Amino acid sequence: MVLAKEKIIENEIKPHVGRIKKMVDVPIEKKEKKVPTIMDLPGVGAATAEKLESVGYSDLMSIAVASPGELINAVGIAEAQARKMINAARGMLEMGFESGVDVLKRREKVIKIKSGSKAFDDLIGGGFETGSITECFGEFGSGKTQLAHILAVNVQKQDPNAIAVYIDTENTFRPDRIKQLAEGAGLSPEKVLKNIMVAKAYNSDHQMLLAEKVEDLIKKQGMNVRLVVVDSLTAHFRAEFIGRGTLAERQQKLNKHVHALLKLADVNNLLVYVTNQVSADPAAFFGDPTKPIGGHIVAHASTFRIYLRKGKKGSRVAKLIDSPNMQDGECSFYVETNGLRDI
Repeated sequence: MVLAKEKIIENEIKPHVGRIKKMVDVPIEKKEKKVPTIMDLPGVGAATAEKLESVGYSDLMSIAVASPGELINAVGIAEAQARKMINAARGMLEMGFESGVDVLKRREKVIKIKSGSKAFDDLIGGGFETGSITECFGEFGSGKTQLAHILAVNVQKQDPNAIAVYIDTENTFRPDRIKQLAEGAGLSPEKVLKNIMVAKAYNSDHQMLLAEKVEDLIKKQGMNVRLVVVDSLTAHFRAEFIGRGTLAERQQKLNKHVHALLKLADVNNLLVYVTNQVSADPAAFFGDPTKPIGGHIVAHASTFRIYLRKGKKGSRVAKLIDSPNMQDGECSFYVETNGLRDI
């Protein structure tokens, strides 16, 4: 009886097997997810999009991390529209909280640019980190500019396609020094020099403009910028704002500049290396009176702070003052023709 029932069911299903098989074998067309652009933002037409792109706001991320004031000044739109655009951009990018595991995975993309000195690299956790600002301060001749030149070469040693941007505020960039370091690293001096983009800043406004232009090199010209050097960060600000009466204005302007650099480093996963001048603290009766310029504004914005000073027998000493993950310490090294050498 059971066998007879199975035979009946089999006879009823058999005519439909071919049709069912065809239905299963038909590939399901996947609709490609549309990537949102600035044209998808509320109130943004062709004319507004063109204005935004002309001043560097070419993608949703650049708008999502902007302030309403920046968009108002750049494009000339109303505050309500600016806030609506920023909120919409953040919503499309799903910017919010993420787990520590996600942050750890993103940290895997961080590149450690070597200095050439093992002791120095160990001091700062394996090298100079991309995605951060590293500040080196010290008196003249302590090795700040030498380190800037060395990083501009070593970043290309690790990645032959890497581009270094050098914003020169004190006329310190020397191509002949780059040639020496490139030869010492076994690289072609001509190729290394070709991959270093140099610009002289003649005042603080020009310096801030050049920092903003780095975004154009990355997005419009497609350059693989991995290092931005500002040598030095505070020279023009110190020269232009004299006396206590201008201190607040100077600090506000400097604050805007360093935060633009920090955003540049974080969004594009590049290292911003800045040198800083120092002054002698007259209130320091004991210990080292050397004090970096810029106060708490520069101190809070810098991810790593390194104090460079002259050591014994022509050596240099690097002292780690501040770091998010490394303990304070110091190391000694020599600056030679080919680069840094451990003692």
